[in-house]
Amino acid sequence: MAKTIALTLTEDELEILVDALEADLEGYAEAAEEARAGGNKDDIETFKLAALNIQKLLARLQDMLPD
Repeated sequence: MAKTIALTLTEDELEILVDALEADLEGYAEAAEEARAGGNKDDIETFKLAALNIQKLLARLQDMLPD
């Protein structure tokens, strides 16, 4: 299991991280589509897994954002 860390952020910093992860997620989704078009199954799985991990982290961080 991965080691956990404690991190203190301002709300603005949290929003910056969320925005960056959203952009990163879009990039992995596009890369997966390109890999699919090229028939590269290994890359498809790699990009899909990365996108899934980003989505999980993004959801956790979004839950911390103020309403």
